[in-house]
Amino acid sequence: MPSTLERALRRFRPDGRLSGRRRADDGDDGRTRVSAAEFRAATEERLRSLEREVAEVKGRINGLIFVVAGAVITQVVLRLVQ
Repeated sequence: MPSTLERALRRFRPDGRLSGRRRADDGDDGRTRVSAAEFRAATEERLRSLEREVAEVKGRINGLIFVVAGAVITQVVLRLVQ
């Protein structure tokens, strides 16, 4: 009878196995294993890319705020001068 932990672990394996080891009769399912260092490097690269994209979005939002504030100030000045 599998324990609660074993049942929970099986939910996270696509083939329902507990162990991460491959059996002799396992075919190639199209996935490859990567080492911890490769995974870490890929994750760091994705994070750097995400940081660049967030910085670009922040720059665009700051630009929009500047344009809106400039338009509001211009309208206030124009109304005061008339």
